Formats: sequence, structure tokens, C-alpha cells
Amino acid sequence: MNGNHTLAIPVIGAGSWGTALAMLLARNGHRVPLWDHDPEHVERLRGEGENARYLPGIPLPEGILPTASLEEALEGADLLLVVVPSHVFRHVLESLRPLMRPDLPLLWATKGLEQGTTKLLHQVVAETVGEDHPCAVISGPTFAGEVARGMPSAVTVASTDDELSERVARALHNSSFRAYTSDDVVGVEIGGAVKNVMAIAAGIADGLGFGANARAALITRGLAEIQRLGLALGARQSTFLGLAGVGDLVLTCTDDQSRNRRFGLALARGASEERAREEIGQVVEGAGTTEVVHRLAMNLGIEMPITRQVYEVLYRGGDPREAVQALFSRALKPEEG
Repeated sequence: MNGNHTLAIPVIGAGSWGTALAMLLARNGHRVPLWDHDPEHVERLRGEGENARYLPGIPLPEGILPTASLEEALEGADLLLVVVPSHVFRHVLESLRPLMRPDLPLLWATKGLEQGTTKLLHQVVAETVGEDHPCAVISGPTFAGEVARGMPSAVTVASTDDELSERVARALHNSSFRAYTSDDVVGVEIGGAVKNVMAIAAGIADGLGFGANARAALITRGLAEIQRLGLALGARQSTFLGLAGVGDLVLTCTDDQSRNRRFGLALARGASEERAREEIGQVVEGAGTTEVVHRLAMNLGIEMPITRQVYEVLYRGGDPREAVQALFSRALKPEEG
């Protein structure tokens, strides 16, 4: 318990990250309906007392109420947290909209961009539930398993409503989980989405045995790409030097708990994209994000060479080894952001 009064905070999406955040909130003393679209998965959560599919061996704390009913989940809600893959984000919001009070704050911990439209998720929120609806995004260097186990972690909560971001941070905060606040929604979203593309690149390079030097170069130049895109979209550069920027980038590029890094490692071994996805068994956000970010960069005239090479591998049948070598054989130029 973190000293806050009890809130009702439904979590929409019982994958690994949604469940981990639900566990965090429940341990903080909140009532947490945990919704999933799959009734069988919900029944297993109830019967087994853990999310054996994604977080085996970690008991669900008291306060988590698994449900397959959105109506039941939203009843009496104080805050609403959506944690679903980016490709179903709009669909889920459209399902939630008729059930939401106009004053119910909408939070999301989804990392990605909308495929097809290249929209950031706050833009999808504005289109589906209204431009003036209270909302906030949660992002940062966090693996679900570590949060679920109560290991020390930190995130950024971003909203244009300072009071809301502070309220959300208080709901999340405890002795092992720290939440910082920001008003740079665009920067936090871009950092959380594009780092997944860079993690695929880092996984490919490591899987091919290019070494620690190459990994460090990819992370550094990857940060430069993230900053270029973010600044063009109105973000602040300082955001990318924080948890939602370099923090999340380093974590995702260097640890094999990262699905996107493991996806790159599998591609380097010669696995097909389909086989690599099967091995991981969960959504690999960076794969779809690569196409969206590449298209966005082309539309804005922004140079993103790492993104381009990952795109070539995933969407043009490019050879992973040639893709990494292409990055290191580019013309000489001054180092800059």
C-alpha cells in the first residue's frame, strides 16, 4: 500500500505488461478489474491465480478481478488504463467509448504508432473519445516480469494536464516503483515506439556477432534518429535524454527479455519473420512500427538510416548482414543529432 486512498482502476488487456501493471496497482491497494477479450484466458487467470501464459509463477495479488466484460470492468472506475497492442488500440477505444463517462481519465501504456495512418496514439485517442478528454501515456524502461516481481523500476507519465499526470504517478508509485511526470506527450510516445525498431537492429547486429562496439554505435545513432523524428513532430529534446528516451532504448537494445531484440536475434540466425514471431509467442511491436516510422520519415523528409535498413530486411527481403554492413559503409559525415 502506498498511502493513497483506494481507486478503481480497470486495466484493459491481460497480456504480460497489462497484468504486470495491474499487479503493481493492486499491491498499491487499488481495486483492479483486469479485462481480456479471451474468456478462456480470463477463466485461467481466475482458476490459477496467476497469468501462467505470460508471467508464470507470479501470484496475482488480492484486488485483481479478472473479467471478460467491459461493462463489469468499467463499473465505478476512477481511472481507465489501456494496455493492448497498437494494432488493436483504436478498435478497443471504440468499444470502450460508449461505456466511458466524459470525465473518466484514459491512460495507456501501449508503445507504438497506428499502422495505416501513421498517427500517434494520442491522436487516435482524440479521434475516438474526443480532443478534450482527460488522458495520459505511461512509458519507460520496464520489463513486465521485473515489475510483476516488484523489482525496482521507473516510468514517465505524460499528460498536458499536470494534475492528472501527478494523480496517475501517485497511483503507480511505491517503494520499488517510481513515476516521474512530463507534459511532452509526443516525445514520450515517440521514444517508446521507435526504440523497438532500434532493438530489432541491435538484435540483428548482435546475432551476427558484430560485437559490443557495433551495439553501442547503433544505440547512439538510434537515439539520434529518435530525436530527429521527435523534434520534427514537436517533442522536446530533453525528453529523449530521460526514461522514455535513452532509458527505454538502452534497456530494449541490450537485454534478451526484449521481444524486439530477440526478434532481431532470430532473424540473424536465418529464421523467417513468421518463425521468429512464433518463437517469441507475443506481439513484436517493432515489426509493424518499422513500416510506420519509415513511411513517416519519408513523408517528413527525415533521414533515419537504421530504420531504413530494418525496413529493408522486414519488408523488402533484405539480407540482415548486408543491412548492418550498409550502415557502417555510409559516407563520412560529422557527428550530429
